Amino acid sequence: MQTLTVQLKERSYPIHIGSGLLGRADLLMPHLPHKRAALVTNTTVAPLYLEQLHTALQSHGVKVIDIILKDGEQYKNAETLGQIYSALLAHRCERTTPLIALGGGVIGDMTGYAAATYLRGVPFIQIPTTLLAQVDSSVGGKTGINHPLGKNMIGAFYQPQVVLADIDTLNTLPDEELYAGLAEIIKYGLIRDLPFFEWLEQNMERLLARDAEALQYAIARSCKNKAEVVGADERESGERALLNLGHTFGHAIENGMGYGAVLHGQAVAIGTMMAADLSQRLGWISAEDVARIRKLFGRANLPDEGPPSLAPELYLQLMGLDKKVEGGKIRFVLLKAIGHAVVSGEVPEELLRQTLVACTK
Repeated sequence: MQTLTVQLKERSYPIHIGSGLLGRADLLMPHLPHKRAALVTNTTVAPLYLEQLHTALQSHGVKVIDIILKDGEQYKNAETLGQIYSALLAHRCERTTPLIALGGGVIGDMTGYAAATYLRGVPFIQIPTTLLAQVDSSVGGKTGINHPLGKNMIGAFYQPQVVLADIDTLNTLPDEELYAGLAEIIKYGLIRDLPFFEWLEQNMERLLARDAEALQYAIARSCKNKAEVVGADERESGERALLNLGHTFGHAIENGMGYGAVLHGQAVAIGTMMAADLSQRLGWISAEDVARIRKLFGRANLPDEGPPSLAPELYLQLMGLDKKVEGGKIRFVLLKAIGHAVVSGEVPEELLRQTLVACTK
């Protein structure tokens, strides 16, 4: 097991990464002083891992309340959030009752937002079971739900008390979900860690084969990058915005296609290629750099072109609703080089339209 720390002074917390951690209730007990918890999961994860976690917690005398939700991005909304609140109220959960998120990014985001707002804040624990959640959404305290007009537009910054990433849960992950997680891993190399990008070029086949050592290394390296960024900029006033590489385009794709139609990681991959194309048109990176990025996404079995049904005008409309819009300008995360990203709101619309056309076929 490896343990990293997100440094946020009195709100710092550990990220434990390794095999067999679902059985390590001792790692959670310091955060369960009253031996009671509400566990939020979904209909896909519950049959796989709920009993194992139950057994571990109950062996330490913890009483667990189960809240099992439908699975899918299309359920990450106010109605499903209300189901969590209703269950917490029905069981008379108190301000000292932690909420445990057992699942992927959707479960983590919704459970975190419920924890931030139920009784104005209750403790929160993340147990991510997808690669994408283990390397990205479970770390950093971004929580929230989707709205028909925009993805993740309603939410709060609310940090967990501990993150438990058991890589054994990746053994049951569908291939497409594994590939989706690789998109966020590649992102860290692109924005700030060139040596990691080069390691991914050398080890992509090991990750695709679910080699435990390679996966643990990639997860820990990704979490280390994110922990450093979050520790320096918790509320995205500066450097943290770089973590959104590909997300402005990607969120527009998810919204335009309908939530759940495209996996988040797939949309991020397409969005990252659009950001790379736009960076080249601005004269910041070379055609060879773009080809190198495209090749790595291809080896990870990720798409690199947007859906043909989304027209440039719709992209512009949807991106105008993005959280990163500032002063009426869409702010993009772009590449000055592989391993060096910047945020820019000064993008000529003509170049942006050229990118949208070139990357949609």
